[in-house]
Amino acid sequence: MLLNQNELDQFIEAIIYHTQYEYEDAIYLQNQIIRMVGASGVTNEEAVEAEAHTPIKLVLHWIEQGVEAGTITDTTASKEIVEAQLMDLMTPPPSEVNNHFRQLYAKAPEDATDYFYALSKRSHYVKEDAIARNINYEVPTTYGDLEITINLSKPEKSTKDIEAARNATQIDYPQSALSKENEGYVGSETQAARTNHRIIRIQLDGERWGFQYSPYAYFEEHSIVLATEHVPMQINRQTFINLLDFIDQFPHYFIGSNSDIPLVGGSIMSHNHYQSGRHTFPMDNAKELETIQLKGFSDIEATRLYWPMSVIRLRSSDKHRLIDAATYVMDCWNQYSDRTVDINAYSEDGERHHTITPITRFRNQQYEIDIVLRDNQTSEQYPDGIFHPHQDVQHIKKENIGLIEVMGRAILPGRLKQELQEVEQYLLGQYDGDLGKHQSWADHMLDTYDITEENVEQIVHKEVGYKFTRVLEDAGVFKNDEQGQQAFQRFIATL
Repeated sequence: MLLNQNELDQFIEAIIYHTQYEYEDAIYLQNQIIRMVGASGVTNEEAVEAEAHTPIKLVLHWIEQGVEAGTITDTTASKEIVEAQLMDLMTPPPSEVNNHFRQLYAKAPEDATDYFYALSKRSHYVKEDAIARNINYEVPTTYGDLEITINLSKPEKSTKDIEAARNATQIDYPQSALSKENEGYVGSETQAARTNHRIIRIQLDGERWGFQYSPYAYFEEHSIVLATEHVPMQINRQTFINLLDFIDQFPHYFIGSNSDIPLVGGSIMSHNHYQSGRHTFPMDNAKELETIQLKGFSDIEATRLYWPMSVIRLRSSDKHRLIDAATYVMDCWNQYSDRTVDINAYSEDGERHHTITPITRFRNQQYEIDIVLRDNQTSEQYPDGIFHPHQDVQHIKKENIGLIEVMGRAILPGRLKQELQEVEQYLLGQYDGDLGKHQSWADHMLDTYDITEENVEQIVHKEVGYKFTRVLEDAGVFKNDEQGQQAFQRFIATL
């Protein structure tokens, strides 16, 4: 296999432009590229549309050549390892990235994050092209316009991928997908390639943390703030201290934490981390229903939100008083039970069932903390969780309801793209197959709507939105009916 000299020159030009490499390094860089893709040399034959190639398109082209020539194994992991190594050539080392970030931060925090986000996209650590494949739309509801996304960005595993992972040696390094040791890690059949990965070093309340972007972003500038030590997720007073310290440093971002107990917790509960970004979620603009007078906190603005989940918003310009108030509300909830609405703080054996999902932001010169009340009990009727998507909506969303969904942005599985197309065809009388778990839902739509070629997609989109609304309502501990709202008032009275 030979690589085209013009294409190599283009890629090396980009490397030199974006890094400390100089033109004297060109031959060295060329030979690194040849080695990584398993080529035997170069050719001067004219490349097809060479001028139109971006660095990542060149890399993917060379990987395809390597697969065809047999120098690169045709599995997702093997191809991503080579891709990350090639893109690492045009990514400055961590020390340089951190130094430049700090220099820009001294001028403006937004300049620093803009730089780091642009670098993360350029290095293809943030995979813009894959993210662009996601399906996104909004659905009007009584709670506001909820955001629906069908996640198509993560590559599906092929038979070869599954077989390679099965046969791979299992290793414990890095310890988790959020470990600081992922920075520069080559990857394997079972662990993601991270050669082109960079982490910004920050401090929260005097402790060392890392800041990075999410490769498959679920919203604008989706970022992860990770503990540098391997400690489990835990929501306590320190959580509020850390979140508001981050807001002080990056006031243009929100930050929140997934919950810290099973069923309502995050996907990686073994490693403490937060999620942040530059996105306005539907819950941010939720209607505030009533003012709450917190005992001992007359200086804190507290309100109850009109939202499918049960949310109390706290607001103040005094960060320390706000931390005290948020801790007070959290502690009260963690000990609160109301068996008339199936709310129990502890089981008979002492297992804790209550926690919160906290979200913080800085808006109108005040700090805000949204405290979303969570309960992870199960029952014979609801084995997946009493306050979890119930069986009749699990054909749309069965997974845990995490931080992002809590705020009104659905992250739905990629399988739905094909399945919803089949539902649309069925509604138009053009599909004879079995819709399986979607059958009764599709029949309900047939009975409800006058469906045409022009409106079928809009109807299915709207109905998916209704299902997601139900998903959130199922996860809400105090329902938006008379009984639930009376129960919510009883809890508020204890505050």
